[in-house]
Amino acid sequence: MQEFKVTVTLPNNITKNVTVQEGQTFYDLAKEVQAYYDDPIMLAVSNGKLRELSKKFREDAQVSFLTMLDKEGRRTYRRGVTFLMQKAIDNIWGIENNKVHVYYSIGQGFYCEFTNEEPTQANLDKLREEMKKLADAALPINKTSVKSTRAEEMFKKFKMKDKERLLHYRRSSRVNVYNLDGIMDYYYGYMVPNTELLKCFDIVKYQDGFVLLFPNRQSDKVAKFEPSDKLFHVMKESREWSKMLGFGAVGALNDAISQGRGEDIILVQEALMEARIGRLADKIASDRKKKFVMIAGPSSSGKTTFSHRLSIQLLAKGLEPHPIGLDNYYLDRDKTPKDENGQYDFECLEAIDIEKFNKDMCDLLAGKEIELPVYNFKTGKREYRGNMLKLGEDDVLVIEGIHGLNDKLSYTLPTESKFKVYISALTQLSIDEHNPLPTTDARLIRRIVRDARTRNTSARETIAMWKSVRRGEEKYIFPFQENADVIFNTALVYEFAVLKVYAEPLLFGIPRDCPEYPEAKRLLKVLDNFIPLPVDNVDKNSLLREFVGGSCFNV
Repeated sequence: MQEFKVTVTLPNNITKNVTVQEGQTFYDLAKEVQAYYDDPIMLAVSNGKLRELSKKFREDAQVSFLTMLDKEGRRTYRRGVTFLMQKAIDNIWGIENNKVHVYYSIGQGFYCEFTNEEPTQANLDKLREEMKKLADAALPINKTSVKSTRAEEMFKKFKMKDKERLLHYRRSSRVNVYNLDGIMDYYYGYMVPNTELLKCFDIVKYQDGFVLLFPNRQSDKVAKFEPSDKLFHVMKESREWSKMLGFGAVGALNDAISQGRGEDIILVQEALMEARIGRLADKIASDRKKKFVMIAGPSSSGKTTFSHRLSIQLLAKGLEPHPIGLDNYYLDRDKTPKDENGQYDFECLEAIDIEKFNKDMCDLLAGKEIELPVYNFKTGKREYRGNMLKLGEDDVLVIEGIHGLNDKLSYTLPTESKFKVYISALTQLSIDEHNPLPTTDARLIRRIVRDARTRNTSARETIAMWKSVRRGEEKYIFPFQENADVIFNTALVYEFAVLKVYAEPLLFGIPRDCPEYPEAKRLLKVLDNFIPLPVDNVDKNSLLREFVGGSCFNV
């Protein structure tokens, strides 16, 4: 029997040299070194490549491991718990009688709905207990490679229509199908080898369904569920609209594009967007006390284009909007706070001259004329260029910036003078019945395309900085989203099909030996699910033009 030499890099840069036998798996080795890790191991990195723990050794290797608190390990864990839930449902009700749909992420969990059972507390308790039994049983999760056509037929038989439709458009001739004690499914990423790794989860009733909760920063503790009702209802509204048009999942969207309905989808989506912005403008215009429209949202939500389109609608309602970017109130660079790494922290609230902002806004509210600043990013100085402003009866300030919803920014302004809008690209499509399309993927792909076009930034550089961007969002934006008067979804149901054309060449340009390559590969797999759609029929005022180019606005 052949032997392989393996060097394992453990936490704190400890290395351990071991010999493994032919036929041994990464899971076998993971169990031997688990004591070195604080959290359960989910994946291996072998010779620079991500490997499922069920994979067998076939060569000498340099190996390290990812736990469930690492980004890709967390995704793997969530897929495993979702699969565990499917098996538990089959044991209790029979999967052919009561299926489950996983719709989208909410908090640190997935929002799910049964098809044929009520989400009563008794049913949810029963489901939770069955999942715990299956986890304790340490059942293996086996992977088999099958022809794509066979998998399509198999999921048709299982009445998984979304998955069947999606596989119909798959270019690869084979797919990996997972089997958990007779339950078969196809997932779009790595999977755990055994249910014994899936110990920490919970289920809570919410709205018309329930939330399957996962750990966040502690692997042995489920994250507390903090409902975001406004956000949920916006996502539900978007999902219902997509279903009304017949494409709640990617496969159905591909059907429509392949049938030549791509232009119609774009036109209807853009018409809906314009109508929603118009209704929002009506709401603002109905209360003339509202003088400050505060717009905030995470990166690549389309804030700039949204602000322009909202301003046009406000003009149509008889108001006089004036756009103001909070970036113009940055402190001079030498006064900007620094983070723990000694780098300027431009995303913290303290990077803004709050006192000056409040003085200017209060002066405007009092009827005084002020000179608006302009921040020079090259010199790192605030400048004044004669941009004077005085508010009249019909004037409204449209203020865009990441801290717009935080009352500490505008602490001197009367509450009744502010109208707060939170915007984000809340993807309404699912990949299939059990795989939501991550909202963050839409924003990251948008940003990759935009940064390459406007900043000459490579996809590799954008991916490398994304973790820092996300950290800022979680600290400065997401905690305030429920403070908004309105949450506005800027996701476009067709956008992945258009962005695919621009993003794929950029992602393929990332070398295999780069740390950002695994994320690029994952994003390419996401995009591979979509039929491409030409940009020609996308209006020049579309939010998507902010990213792909050709906008009628200065974005």
